[in-house]
Amino acid sequence: MIRPATPTDRPSSLGRVLVVDDDRRVASQTAQWLCSLGWHASAVGNADKALPLLGREPYAACIVDGLLAGGGAARIAATLRLAAGQTGFVATAPAASAAAVAAAIAPDQVVHAPARDADMLAAIEAAIAAAAARAKAAEARPPVPKLLGAAPAMQRVIDLVTRLADAPATLLITGESGTGKSLLAREIHRASRRRTGRFVEVACGCLSETLLESELFGHVAGAFTGATADRDGKFLQADGGTIFLDEIATATPSMQVKLLRVLQDLRFEAVGGAKTHAVDARVILATHENLAALVAAGRFRADLFWRVNVITIEMPALRDRAADIPVLAAHFLAATVARGGRSVEGFSPAAIELLTRYRWPGNVRELEHAVEYAVFLGHGEWIAATDLPPAVQNGVGRDVAGGPLDAADDVADAVGTLKRSMADPERRLIIEALERHSWRRDAAARALGINRTTLYKKLKRLGMNLAEMQPDR
Repeated sequence: MIRPATPTDRPSSLGRVLVVDDDRRVASQTAQWLCSLGWHASAVGNADKALPLLGREPYAACIVDGLLAGGGAARIAATLRLAAGQTGFVATAPAASAAAVAAAIAPDQVVHAPARDADMLAAIEAAIAAAAARAKAAEARPPVPKLLGAAPAMQRVIDLVTRLADAPATLLITGESGTGKSLLAREIHRASRRRTGRFVEVACGCLSETLLESELFGHVAGAFTGATADRDGKFLQADGGTIFLDEIATATPSMQVKLLRVLQDLRFEAVGGAKTHAVDARVILATHENLAALVAAGRFRADLFWRVNVITIEMPALRDRAADIPVLAAHFLAATVARGGRSVEGFSPAAIELLTRYRWPGNVRELEHAVEYAVFLGHGEWIAATDLPPAVQNGVGRDVAGGPLDAADDVADAVGTLKRSMADPERRLIIEALERHSWRRDAAARALGINRTTLYKKLKRLGMNLAEMQPDR
């Protein structure tokens, strides 16, 4: 039984405290006791009720029953880490379970239950002090943006980002197309000590083997027709920073051999060169394919698979993180309006309901396109359910294997006309830039205000084959 404390027991600084215990009597008594000391304390009985509060209000400390049902303590721990660890984290547990709780959820302090007054006060003070120290240490490090998501599935990803940002190991990001693997790679770089270096992205699936080798390792003058000068490759450009190899599964067998060597010791030679270059770069790779299945099918080298499969982070599909959909939709709405769309205030409740119920086979990228569709083709100041693409309105979608979910039509059919109308001007701009600069990709990309990798991605998305388009010389 926790007793009201005397004034001499009061901590030096008071603030908001959240008590989470599935024994509501214990939770309420602890909160009432803290309120009698001058804290602003409240009590809830499970993680489902605690998480929304932690997302809305800043708390000086959170006291959690370390044995909450359904892994609730671990979910709360992940949420507190997501908030940059600025809340002191105290766990309560029987003496026999205290060590296991400490190892499982890593709180700032563990208090044996039933807790003594002095022990609880000391633990709260120590936890708040630890949180203050973390906040001070984090001032120089940019936080992971909340835009990545607050749903439990994304909290696990963000927890890995904070723990692995400075790990020297190679990282492999997996997940369906459109889940945001490139964005995650950038945030890992931004959260690391390498953030002062360059983040270099290479879209492996957009380049032929010859172009990819030159893009990665550079070339010397005369190495092949058109190589009139030495050119640094992406690995050299990423020295001191991070290199991100997107869609690594598309690499040819011979390129896989070359990648295996450079990933082992970060040494390579430029195409046509004899000098060996050594770089200090963090390597992050991504794929939407099952590499283990490709190995079994003989399409991906087993030794390269084991080299890249050191630490894997799987980006969850959007349908598995529906709680993030309203936030992501609001972000895409603001971005679309800022690009010159009509003035839109937000989404109607009916539109939000449709967005959260839809399965999003194209994931975050499809959500972005759906918001653009609604902005450009909608009529009112608020996006209504009827402004959304027909596929979203009707619950149409396809699973990863291509089978129908609720109807036979693909979402691409619903937004095809809009996408084509938006793509045609972009295609003309790219062709004009290439023609003005004698079909030199680097110069055309600079003229368009984008980098070479982005140009390649646009070419692939627009179905533009430069080998067929470029006039014979």
